[in-house]
Amino acid sequence: MFRKIVIGLFLLIAGSTMLAQEGTTSPYSFYGIGSLKFRGTAENRSMGGIGVFTDSIHINLQNPAGYAGLRLVNFSVGASHKAQKQKSDTGSQNTSSTSLDYLAMGIPMGKFGMGFGLLPYTAVGYDFYSEVPDGLTEYSGSGGLNKVFLSLAYQVTPEFSLGVDANYNFGKIENTATTQKSDLQYGTQIYNSSDLLGFSFNFGALYKKMITDKLELTGSVTYSPGTSFNSENFRRIGTVNISPVGITPIDEREVAVDDTDFTFPSQLTLGAGLSKPKYWGIGVEYTNQQTSNFSNRTFTIDQVTYKNASKFKLGGYYIPNYNSFGNYFDRVVYRAGARFEQTGLAVNGQDINEFGISFGLGLPVGRLFSNMNLGFEIGKRGTTDFELIQENFFNTYLSFSLNDRWFEKRLYD
Repeated sequence: MFRKIVIGLFLLIAGSTMLAQEGTTSPYSFYGIGSLKFRGTAENRSMGGIGVFTDSIHINLQNPAGYAGLRLVNFSVGASHKAQKQKSDTGSQNTSSTSLDYLAMGIPMGKFGMGFGLLPYTAVGYDFYSEVPDGLTEYSGSGGLNKVFLSLAYQVTPEFSLGVDANYNFGKIENTATTQKSDLQYGTQIYNSSDLLGFSFNFGALYKKMITDKLELTGSVTYSPGTSFNSENFRRIGTVNISPVGITPIDEREVAVDDTDFTFPSQLTLGAGLSKPKYWGIGVEYTNQQTSNFSNRTFTIDQVTYKNASKFKLGGYYIPNYNSFGNYFDRVVYRAGARFEQTGLAVNGQDINEFGISFGLGLPVGRLFSNMNLGFEIGKRGTTDFELIQENFFNTYLSFSLNDRWFEKRLYD
């Protein structure tokens, strides 16, 4: 029965996820191919985003080598809600968004491990105004890039494992700019859309070594080579009537625009952790992404440059007594962490940075070490300097990590 439920949910949610979902209201998603989504579980996000720790009952979406350590079939699904206050020198507004973050399954196969799933990769969702001579321009956008992945891992030795993710990336991004000038009866509207697709890979390695009878040292590395994506572009320009009830097209025409290839940058992540397995652990990670090589899809934006991005993460967990039967809260996993990111995006000469502090709980449910994970994060992105926007956000994460035994030979029918 569990298998039927899992497969049914997987197919149902996977089908619905194929539809474009925004999952953001950030004006910074206007740039490039949108805001980069976090690739990891709610458990990772509650520890500042680190992915250095792996075990036999959780999927690790950040390092494919982790699938080699699975001992139970695992189905994981996660979603999040983001509430934020966007403010500038002239005003502020409150926004919110909800998104499905990942849907994945991991299957142990002896020394091998396999995983597959679906997750959003980038998100575009914005609506803001900009002043032009004698008028205003409204910019709006939606869509994003999704990723279907297949992972394979191999346990080279009891202490060392390797893995690889093969990803098919697809999605659609739509951008609209509508300008109304006070001395003209009608406005103008430019609509751009890009259908994106391409393959990418992510390679990972994990090393675990007991350095004392109780302490384990973990090392982690992942590398995603730079890759080229294809963008099938479409552009339409039109004259529109702008009224309080909406925008009505008056005259529209398509404009020839070439399809383009754009480069998605390489990324390297190094991590290390120290733990007493099943009791506590603390880890750090550093990520470098070559976003200085990033190129836009179809158009160049003034006052915007890209630099190499970097991330610093610190986090850990604590379990009072993982095999306690008398006290439920002794088996709860308590997690916390912090992160600082230089996103690589610079607007008006100002770097757009992001900071977050997170914490969460792993709540045991059912049998075979299944759990529900609840996490929270508070932080900010950007600045109000140089006529920019600062986003103060509060994120809530919810996930289910469900385990079962498959492919067992029954003793009795």
